[in-house]
Amino acid sequence: MSLDIKRYTITAALPYTNGPVHIGHLAGVYVPADIYARFQRIQGKDVAFVCGSDEHGVPITIKAKKEGITPQEVVDKYHAIIKKSFEDFGISFDNYSRTSAKIHHETASHFFKKLYEDGKFSEEVTEQLYDAEAGQFLADRFIIGTCPKCGFEESYGDQCENCGTSHNATDLINPKSAITGAVPTLKETKHWFLPLDQYEDWLKEWILEDHKKDWKTNVYGQCKSWIDDGLRPRAVTRDLDWGIPVPIDGADGKVLYVWFDAPIGYISATKEWATREGKDWEPYWKDEGSKLLHFIGKDNIVFHCIIFPSMLKAEGSYIVPDNVPANEFLNLEGNKISTSKNWAVWLHEYLEEFPNQQDVLRYVLTANAPETKDNDFTWSDFQARNNNELVAVFGNFINRVVVLTNKYYDGLVPAPSVFSEIDTQTLDELKAYPAVIASSIERYRFREAQMELMNVARLGNKYLADEEPWKTIKTDEERTKTVLYVALQIASALAVLSEPFLPFTSKKLKSMLCHAELVEASTWNDVSSKSELLPTGHTIGEGELLFSKIEDEQIQTQLEKLQASKKENQAMNATVTPQKETIQFDDFTKLDMRVGTILEAEKMPKAKKLLVLKVDTGIDVRTIVSGIAESFTPEEIIGKKVTVLVNLAPRALRGVDSEGMILMTETPDGKLVFVNPGEEGVQNGATIN
Repeated sequence: MSLDIKRYTITAALPYTNGPVHIGHLAGVYVPADIYARFQRIQGKDVAFVCGSDEHGVPITIKAKKEGITPQEVVDKYHAIIKKSFEDFGISFDNYSRTSAKIHHETASHFFKKLYEDGKFSEEVTEQLYDAEAGQFLADRFIIGTCPKCGFEESYGDQCENCGTSHNATDLINPKSAITGAVPTLKETKHWFLPLDQYEDWLKEWILEDHKKDWKTNVYGQCKSWIDDGLRPRAVTRDLDWGIPVPIDGADGKVLYVWFDAPIGYISATKEWATREGKDWEPYWKDEGSKLLHFIGKDNIVFHCIIFPSMLKAEGSYIVPDNVPANEFLNLEGNKISTSKNWAVWLHEYLEEFPNQQDVLRYVLTANAPETKDNDFTWSDFQARNNNELVAVFGNFINRVVVLTNKYYDGLVPAPSVFSEIDTQTLDELKAYPAVIASSIERYRFREAQMELMNVARLGNKYLADEEPWKTIKTDEERTKTVLYVALQIASALAVLSEPFLPFTSKKLKSMLCHAELVEASTWNDVSSKSELLPTGHTIGEGELLFSKIEDEQIQTQLEKLQASKKENQAMNATVTPQKETIQFDDFTKLDMRVGTILEAEKMPKAKKLLVLKVDTGIDVRTIVSGIAESFTPEEIIGKKVTVLVNLAPRALRGVDSEGMILMTETPDGKLVFVNPGEEGVQNGATIN
């Protein structure tokens, strides 16, 4: 890559349109990508920041089958939700497209035909998994089985979500159809393969040698593992009826593999943007002076570092990524975020429930970004970071500066007198921050960069606390003017430096400081180079709070919402035990079930699960050993009415003869409950017929 970077082509992973965007997507991909794009734009760089809805994935067809609608209806619904959520949240895409767009179908088809005509594919008849009941071949996500690497029993046909390994569907152990649950058979079908093994030497040089030092450890490590294991040809077509038809003769009923189709969406989105803006798209993808970056999650590393670059190399006229700064996963309240289980914080719902607080979520997700390891989002941390950092540090500093300037000088930036050593030291320290923050951003260390931004606000707070202008105004007005002048320079710097991280806050602060009224609004580099950002005599506006305190009630509402989702999911996914083999009426009449009352209960010594009960069955008082000690204490069940099977042959358990069985069942969330023996007043010994 040339050191003379003329432009930046920044891509963010295309979200599947089978559901809305959640905070895991934001933390892993979209917030860091947006920070980087905004940062480059502030410096006057030529940026194309593109994304779009991935509308051809198998999860979409699965969603459509579940909801009883067409795949097109699914993608139309979620594309609209996702696009609006990104806009409202302030993700500054230059273009957000979709893979159902005509320009994308044309671009992907042309790309495939170019490789096909250049002889870059191998054509093979192979055995693929086939569901006879559904009458169709099973694409990757239509197959579930045991991962051959980690043993996870619900791995998909193309990737294990437990260990992250990518594989072929035929590698799965005990595969089954996600459509019917049937065990698939192997059936011959013809497909076109990209021979990744032919690009192995090039990939070794490009990744393992050229990018050993500047790529993230997790990205480099996963790529090295793949390459060291030996690359194999990868099918780029599928037997499906949803997707882009394979654009050659003899390929009826086949579509492009979604991971061939989807990354080309970055190219088609750039084309769409360039056409709209009257630009030429090709330099952004074909000029060596362009820096191509893919922001993704760790589950997409192999596709963006092995498969897509091999496709670009095979085509011959494209540049390849300069970096792929993939993040790890973000968990939620200690559990893995799951779309299917509704264990997530959905962006569109957050925007409704926390209006005008986009930057709070951006800040928290960046402060806790899973850059090097999986991290956990908790609502308590969200509240604490807002109240203790954004409100108490950033907001507090700005509020004091603006209020004091309006109070003492009617909003005019005062003329400083002689600078003291602390004034000069503070201004020099301020001028060093743009380079420090920029260095962290350029190395994709966004947590570190945002922390340095907050250090600017801390610098301002400490300066005001030490110099106390509210006291000097009574004794030394000239000193007060100097202090507020310096503080206003810090406030102005925050308005500029916060823009990549907190764009809504930056805009609000610029409005308060009336930046737009200056001849030239300050830019990133001005913070370091200009002698002053807010000149003497400039008039600022009235103060308003940048951030609001988040109350305990708001957090409790979110926690209750999550728990409700968990219970609903458990109820929906509760499995009902299949019916046992048929018995005769006479078999049933042999069971003698009675109403009884627990008179005594104590824990079985050295047994974790067992309680020893004395039960009045109406015909006698007998000992019953029951495995319920992990669900009930002895004290809480004394006096409890229960249903007892009394004619069960005695059985010795740890030296105690158990003379019956208490009837129990489980709730959907796994809690043991007693089978209700009937209305109050039913006597012990009453039979259950």
